[in-house]
Amino acid sequence: EYNPVVLLLCHCVSGVQDQRCNRVTYTKRRICVLKGSTVDISCTYVGYYYTTSTFWIRSDKSTPEDLTRDPGYAGREKYKERWRYKDPSILSITDLREEDSAEYRFTFKTYNFEWGHSFPGTTLSVTGLQVKVTPAAEGQKTLTCSTTCTLTDNPNPTYIWYRNRQVVTEKTSPYSVLPN
Repeated sequence: EYNPVVLLLCHCVSGVQDQRCNRVTYTKRRICVLKGSTVDISCTYVGYYYTTSTFWIRSDKSTPEDLTRDPGYAGREKYKERWRYKDPSILSITDLREEDSAEYRFTFKTYNFEWGHSFPGTTLSVTGLQVKVTPAAEGQKTLTCSTTCTLTDNPNPTYIWYRNRQVVTEKTSPYSVLPN
């Protein structure tokens, strides 16, 4: 079951008889993914003025800039602009690193204003797998695999455990290991 968390932000031009709101709707407010994977961050937007440019920024940068110009994302970032009015704008980042954890905001410019620098966006958390070893009864050990946040697209992951390079049948975490 998929229930997206929608964030709707609105900027209205006052003094206009029929107030027209420009808005951005983020598909997900928070995303947690594994290091090394790919993420798609998306939103839809409505602008009532001619849009001169659209781009994604990282909100923690002192001078937010278009991610396509950030050397830290070179070759790992793709921006898919919408083709039709209701299509989403999608920022894809491949080969995710823990330092990619940040808030990402969609921005668009018109001749009248620039949208997005001060409004919240989508917060991305990139996590690695952590294995904890706990002693158990009579030389047994319990291995527990976890992440620092719940994976967005796989909240109950299946773990594949290996022992001496052989797949073991246990597919959950924790996993109990018998002594050799």
